[in-house]
Amino acid sequence: MQSKGKWMLAIAAVLVMLLALAGCGGQQKQEGEQASNQQAEEVSGNITAVGSTALQPLVEQAASQYMAKNSKTQIVVQGGGSGTGLTQVASGAADIGNSDIFAEQKDGIDASQLVDNKVCVVGMTTVVNPGVTVNNLTKQQLVDIFTGKVTDWKDVGGSEQKIVVIHRPKGSGTRATFDSFALGGTDETAPGMEQDSSGTVRKMVGETPGAISYLAISYVDNSIKALKLDSVEPSVENIATGKYPVWAYEHMYTKGAPTGVKKAFLDYMLTDEVQGQLVEKLGYIPITDMKVERDAKGNMTQK
Repeated sequence: MQSKGKWMLAIAAVLVMLLALAGCGGQQKQEGEQASNQQAEEVSGNITAVGSTALQPLVEQAASQYMAKNSKTQIVVQGGGSGTGLTQVASGAADIGNSDIFAEQKDGIDASQLVDNKVCVVGMTTVVNPGVTVNNLTKQQLVDIFTGKVTDWKDVGGSEQKIVVIHRPKGSGTRATFDSFALGGTDETAPGMEQDSSGTVRKMVGETPGAISYLAISYVDNSIKALKLDSVEPSVENIATGKYPVWAYEHMYTKGAPTGVKKAFLDYMLTDEVQGQLVEKLGYIPITDMKVERDAKGNMTQK
């Protein structure tokens, strides 16, 4: 009987221990859920992203998707050009500066204070009014057109028609990329109109007979015509392999390392939901697809 009593006491002790462990585990789970919920609440707030109009369509759509899933976050996306984006983020007036160029390329910016978040690659292409009969231009022909040496399409293989040049402002990242890699660093000096917004440029080229300008490939539609450069198509494959040289990284700069809602949104920009869907859908190229890379000085190397 004494032996049986000892066994009963032992079993009771084990049961008490198991109940205590279960209670502890439940408490830990509850605490973990509370911490997770608290963390989710902390990742909220407002973001202002300013700059590149070439990158603007992607950031706008990604922001809409992110806000739909995170109701406590408000993201405002504005254009203004890469120069504006870099200046605004450097001064603290914007949370994120969207740019087609490296911060090191912008005069007056202390790049050491900014953190570069590359989110994709975009190609830039020469675009013309659909009525222009030319389909290809050499680099030298482009230089001649954008410096005003050639003023009629008949002089570059087209029909007789006045060339109407539409420039981008000097603070534009699209202009910086085009001038560097399509014009070989030549400055644009041809008489012509100047427009900052990529959407406005597309509209003007599409509606103006004889017009020529340049845009991010993500803006090209049936209202305008993209030209080959030295007989090379501005295609994703040609950009990824470096065969077509007019492309740029799309940067989303922050002043210092991003934290809180800024980090959460920038992390979202690199998710499959954005990279595998929006990026390609809107005509950009995931960085992981690139076979070449380029530094701030324009040097391109194989990965």
